[in-house]
Amino acid sequence: MKRNATAIWKGSLKENGGKLTTQSKTLENTQYSFHSRFEEGVGTNPEELVAAAHSGCFAMQLSAFIGEAGFHPESIETNCEINLIDGSIIGSHLTVQAKIDGITDATFQELVTKAEKNCPISKLLNTEITSTAVLL
Repeated sequence: MKRNATAIWKGSLKENGGKLTTQSKTLENTQYSFHSRFEEGVGTNPEELVAAAHSGCFAMQLSAFIGEAGFHPESIETNCEINLIDGSIIGSHLTVQAKIDGITDATFQELVTKAEKNCPISKLLNTEITSTAVLL
């Protein structure tokens, strides 16, 4: 399986911007710029997209591991915070809240750690990955 996205950038770094389009068209000519990345401008930015990819990938991987352990997740909510300092991503922190009937906290924490290490986006990122997980 292969997936793709296209970025078109026009002009200088600070005065102009670009547009992103994904294969699925979920993003279609979505604006991004210096201002949306480093300030509070309108549009998305690469770090926000990495956070979305990491939280989504992690939640799917955790759901798979929970199912393999014989449990059924009612819900898994994952927030990802990407930390960018001096042009480098230095960390990705996952905050997880889940509703899973019958699972112990110890088993849940074990599966969270397993998913943290094994989801494809975690494997892709060359940075520290941490998590905080709570059963609801």
